[in-house]
Amino acid sequence: MQLFVNDLTVMDFSYLCPERGMVGESWIVDVVLNGELNEESMVLDFGKVKKELKYLIDEYVDHKLLVPAEHEFTRITHHTRTDQYQVDFNRPDELSIHLLCPAEAYAFVYSDAVTIPSVGQYLKDVIATHLPENVEGIELILRPEVITTPFYHYTHGLKKHDGNCQRIAHGHRSKVLVHENGEQSAKWQEYWANRWADIYIGTRSDLVSEQNQSFFIDSARLPNHYLFSYESSQGEFSLAIPQSESEIIESDSTVECLAQYMLEEQKRLDQDSNAAQFKIFAFEGVGKGAIAGD
Repeated sequence: MQLFVNDLTVMDFSYLCPERGMVGESWIVDVVLNGELNEESMVLDFGKVKKELKYLIDEYVDHKLLVPAEHEFTRITHHTRTDQYQVDFNRPDELSIHLLCPAEAYAFVYSDAVTIPSVGQYLKDVIATHLPENVEGIELILRPEVITTPFYHYTHGLKKHDGNCQRIAHGHRSKVLVHENGEQSAKWQEYWANRWADIYIGTRSDLVSEQNQSFFIDSARLPNHYLFSYESSQGEFSLAIPQSESEIIESDSTVECLAQYMLEEQKRLDQDSNAAQFKIFAFEGVGKGAIAGD
């Protein structure tokens, strides 16, 4: 007998890629359970599927940075004094990425690439130890949202957030809608999709100098990197990332602030801004976001 639940949850996370760098992603999760009927004549109560399995998926992947632990660029170091993990992703051509964060900020995927199959296997291994005896197997279907308009992948961290959004490197795959004078503008939507393709959006106040950074690396060897660091309720988070793959904004990077930032940039970029009216629909992953404009 098989039991299925579609749209169980959405995983918002980022991952390290040798070609693209740090990539924000959002995957929808469907689940199929194989097993015998229990004493309640069920494979598993839907309430438990939706609560317990969703909790495990959210706990082990959502709002984390997924690291391909077996890739040749990856070096993982546990600093026992601070109980932090440093991840050095040594991409060539001065495009390396470095993080120093609490363990909860990462998911270490034992593969040379973060893909739907490798993440699916990682989650199956986690969930298998929590299933009742009558459940013989689980199938996870991980899939991106079908988006027919332009979209981008972005990564950020929200130091003021009480929950897991405070982690310095988590992200989203998000569509963007730009209305100009009440009409959807394909030109400007494509502009933002290109501008924020695989981008890290950082807050200027989180930038730190070489002298104040916490890394166990020679930051002088990273002249083309931004160094970010902040402390929040889950601990201290630090990141060094290429400037060419980042954008600095003055505000926090909540979706509300991003929508307002995009609106202000839109007016600045448009030569006829005095005549045009813009409305920005900025998405944060699947099915949620913020609106700024007239």
